[in-house]
Amino acid sequence: MPGPSFPSALLWPMLAAVSASEATAAFVHELARMTATEEGLRPPLVRPPWTTPNRAELELTTLSLLDFSTAAASPNGRGAVPPTVICAPYALHGATVADFAPGHSLVEALLAAGRRDLHLVEWRSATPGMRDFTIDTLMADLNVAIDDLPGPVDMIGVCQGGWMALLFAARFPTKVRRLVVAGAPLDLEAGDSGLARIAAATPLARFAELLRLGDGRLLGQLMLGLWGAPPNTPEAIRRELQLPEPHPDLAPEPDEEPLMQRFREWYDWTIDLPGPYYLQVVQWLYKENRLVRGTFTVLGRRIDLSAVRLPVLLLAGGDDTVVGTTPVLAAAAALGTAAGDLAAVEVPATHLGLFMGRRSLTETWPRIVAWLDRPEPRSPAPRPA
Repeated sequence: MPGPSFPSALLWPMLAAVSASEATAAFVHELARMTATEEGLRPPLVRPPWTTPNRAELELTTLSLLDFSTAAASPNGRGAVPPTVICAPYALHGATVADFAPGHSLVEALLAAGRRDLHLVEWRSATPGMRDFTIDTLMADLNVAIDDLPGPVDMIGVCQGGWMALLFAARFPTKVRRLVVAGAPLDLEAGDSGLARIAAATPLARFAELLRLGDGRLLGQLMLGLWGAPPNTPEAIRRELQLPEPHPDLAPEPDEEPLMQRFREWYDWTIDLPGPYYLQVVQWLYKENRLVRGTFTVLGRRIDLSAVRLPVLLLAGGDDTVVGTTPVLAAAAALGTAAGDLAAVEVPATHLGLFMGRRSLTETWPRIVAWLDRPEPRSPAPRPA
């Protein structure tokens, strides 16, 4: 069974869910039988390394809060600039999407641009004990992690971490100073999105069928196996990483092949997701578009984006075939942010190119940091009596 063309197969496994639903049950169970081990379906793979030195400053059930701060920030690691928190995606691949390789690392780009009090939320691969976790479970732990930092923080949500960061900022508005949402599915009814079309056309029961093979979890390696051949061609990898095309008269750069192999290994390593969390995302975000409709509830509160007043920057890739461009930028209409504090930016990049692409990291993200660093508006002077 052939898989979809790259890069649509990356980061969120809905398309694979449809592939599984179209297959016979016998095929899926045979695939599970052939690949299963005592630990699950995942073969022994090497966890992708971090590019930038860091330490785990907080360990919770669902996440690790990693500290990438440099000693240059201040003697105690805190500077005048508010802490910056990257909210990584909780999807098929791991959080190293934000720190993939030298020259292809969002963490590296933010540090170079002066965001030296830098932290990252890395979501844990779901263990059997996490099979019942929901969006609320993750949001509660994220709240604890943000409380561990001197706030309010500047938050950057990447891909699926983008809608989570927006939910958090809407639920806890005093804890976020400024928000960047990059390549995240926000308004799935506003524009064309392959993921939204498939979610709308597929009964939720089909998605739920996949969870039985993982005993209540969505197993990353099963999903990866349903894709077919991995996206490992040099042409595809160059496009995502925004590498120059090879010149027929020149030898390739010596580090190009190791970089491509690193990408292939990164792609092969997956994480597992809690079943209820996965089904909630499919139903609430992709099928019902609750985020912009104002019917998404988090930790007992209904989320109303029109009540969001903090500065927000929405970043979309013009060549993003995974999420699309309009589903990111159209959410601006639902926000209550003042026009002067709202930015909607489209750049020539694929989905992964927003976070891994060499051009995006050297040209776009320094401008985003400059937006974060804008002076706070002065309070108006009192009117004379």
